Amino acid sequence: MTVQYDGTNYHGWQEQPGQATVQGTLVECLATILRERPAVEGAGRTDAGVHALGQVAAFKTEHLILADRLWAAVNSRLPPDISVTDVREAPPGFRPSHYALSKHYRYRVYRSPLKPVFEGRYVWHWYQPLAVEPMREAARRLVGRHDFASFEGRGSAREDTVREILRLDIVEAGPELHFEVEGDRFLYRMVRNLVGTLTEVGRGHRPVEWVGQVLEAKDRMAAGPTAPPNGLVLVEVRYPPEWGG
Repeated sequence: MTVQYDGTNYHGWQEQPGQATVQGTLVECLATILRERPAVEGAGRTDAGVHALGQVAAFKTEHLILADRLWAAVNSRLPPDISVTDVREAPPGFRPSHYALSKHYRYRVYRSPLKPVFEGRYVWHWYQPLAVEPMREAARRLVGRHDFASFEGRGSAREDTVREILRLDIVEAGPELHFEVEGDRFLYRMVRNLVGTLTEVGRGHRPVEWVGQVLEAKDRMAAGPTAPPNGLVLVEVRYPPEWGG
């Protein structure tokens, strides 16, 4: 399944007892249709308040329902802030997180002294100017394979913090800046910490060279603040052709 959702009203993707989550909502919906409770695995565990345009999820079922029938049945039962855009039979052994080549995230920053009334749930409102070119120069220093320990959110227990960023582009779209980040894998809150660090350069509080020092420090305290979750969206998950890419 390819899934879109507005994460505002959910405590993230991962199912949690007593909390509204995207995974939990999908499981409950599928259980009603299939008369069995499938284990739904997602390509990534988005945090509370983070959105998705192209989350990928998979599950096994003994039910013989056709994909197009399942697609219609699921969408007729899901709440308005979750939509399944595609359902297909997956190759045997497919796991959406394990076989992903890369994930593409977009972070939206809205630059204006005026509050964005209609877009406020999906952007980080920035009242002050941000210098784009210094941020782009700093972003180029983050592209490639590095130890991103300085950009890992607290509370994660991962021993391996080496990741590869394939691209980190900053695109101007009217009053918005879009931070387009694609990588092989991501650490906990890594994209939001990258954006928060780059805005420190954009506002003139730090020089471009500081970003390299942050990487070398391998210490979360060396980096900038964590950008709020509402500006982040999982745009796409890419797979090899043999896994449906």
